[in-house]
Amino acid sequence: MTNSVIPRPNILYIHTHDIGRYAQPYGYAVPTPNIQALAEEGVLFRQAFCANPTCSASRAALLTGMYPHNNGMTGLAHRGWSLNDYSQHIVHTLRAAGYTTVLTGVQHVASHQQGEPWRVIGYDRWLGNDDPHERAIDYLESEPEAPFFLSVGFFDTHREFEPVSDAADPRYVRPPAPLPDTPETREDMARFIASARTLDAKMGAVLDALARTGLAENTLVICTTDHGIAFPAMKCTLTDHGTGVMLIVRGPGGFEGGRVIDSLVSHIDLFPTLCDLLEIDPPDWLQGVSLMPLVRGEVQAVRDEVFSEVNYHAAYEPMRAIRTPRWKYIRRFEDRTRPVLPNCDDGLSKTVWLEHGWANLAPDREALYDLIFDPNEAHNLAGEQRVSEVLDELRGRLDAWMRATGDPLLEGRVPAPSGAVVNDIDGLSPREQPLPAEG
Repeated sequence: MTNSVIPRPNILYIHTHDIGRYAQPYGYAVPTPNIQALAEEGVLFRQAFCANPTCSASRAALLTGMYPHNNGMTGLAHRGWSLNDYSQHIVHTLRAAGYTTVLTGVQHVASHQQGEPWRVIGYDRWLGNDDPHERAIDYLESEPEAPFFLSVGFFDTHREFEPVSDAADPRYVRPPAPLPDTPETREDMARFIASARTLDAKMGAVLDALARTGLAENTLVICTTDHGIAFPAMKCTLTDHGTGVMLIVRGPGGFEGGRVIDSLVSHIDLFPTLCDLLEIDPPDWLQGVSLMPLVRGEVQAVRDEVFSEVNYHAAYEPMRAIRTPRWKYIRRFEDRTRPVLPNCDDGLSKTVWLEHGWANLAPDREALYDLIFDPNEAHNLAGEQRVSEVLDELRGRLDAWMRATGDPLLEGRVPAPSGAVVNDIDGLSPREQPLPAEG
C-alpha cells in the first residue's frame, strides 16, 4: 500500500555489553554471521566511539544525547548513580511523537533501588529480563501497533564468559591487540568468542522474527554495544581499545546497501540523528550532531573530533580524551603510581598481567598517540618536542570542550551521589567489598 505520507519507522535498538568492535564485520576472527548479514544490508560505521567506556555512563550518553558529566551518570547505576532527569531519556521524546516504548533485557541506566527500572526510565511496557531474545520475538509476533521503540539488551559478552566450546579452539585463537600471546590469553579470548557466538545467535533470532512478521521493511535497526571488551587496557580505558564500538544501522532513511562509513561518529549523535530522520524537533539538551547528512552523502564528515571521559567505574579514575582522525590525547586528573586495578574485570588475561608486574606500572598523566603510525596506542609521544604543537593544540581543544560543557572536573573531584559505593582505588579487584563514596 502506498501512502503520500511515509509512516514513521519502528525502531529496534538491539545492544550488548562489552563487545567493542570484536565482531565479524569489523574483520576480527569472531564468527558473528547474523551481525555480518545485518552489516551487509545496512550501514557499518567503522569509526564509531562511545562517550564513556563504562557500562551505565556509555548507555546513558547514547540514550540522552549528552555527555555523562552533563546527564549525571558519572558512575554505575547499580552502585548508586542515576540520570539527573529521566525525562531526558529518548523514550520520552519518542512517546511524544507517537511511539510505544518497550524494554526487555539489560538497560543499565536505572537500578531497582529507585523502584522498577522500566518505570523509572519511562518505558510503556516491560517484557522481562530473562531470555530477552525470546521475549522480543513474542512481542514482534504479537502484531504490535506501530510505531514502536523496542530495546533488547543482552548480557552474553559480559564476563564471566562461557566455557570454551567448538566456537573457537584456544590453540588457534589470537588474543586482543594489547595482550601477549599466551595459553591463558588465548583461552580467555576463546571464551569471549564462544559468548559472542551465543549473542549472535540470539540477535539473529530477533532479526529473523522481524523479517518473518513483515516488520523489517519499516523498522530501523540500531545494533551497538557500550564499549570495548572486558580485557586489560580495553574496557574502562580511553584508547580506541576501550572507546571504539560496533555500530550498525539498517532500515529506512538511507541505512541500506552494505555501505561502510569511515568518518568519526559518537554514540551521542544517535539521538539527534533519530530526531532528524523522524522529523522531530530535537530537545535543547542534545550535544551530538545528526548523522543524516553523512548517511545521505551530502558531506564527508559531520565532526572532526570526538570526546570521551571516565569518572567512576568500580573505583574513581577521572580521565578525559579527545580523538581526531589522526591523533588521540588522553589526560588523567590524578597522579598515580599504579593502575586503578579494580576498574579492570577479573579474568585470565588480567592474571597474566598481574603475574608480570602490572600493579607496579605507573600510568601516564598525559598521553598523545599518532593513530596513523601507532594505531594500537602503544607509544606515548607526549614528551617529544617534534609533536609539541599538536600536543598544545589538543590540550586547548580538550580544555575548551570541558569549559563549554561545564565539566565539574574543572572544579576538582567529581562528587559521587549520596549512598553510592565505590572500591578502594588501590585495591585489586572489582569484587572486593566496596565502600560508601566520599562526598
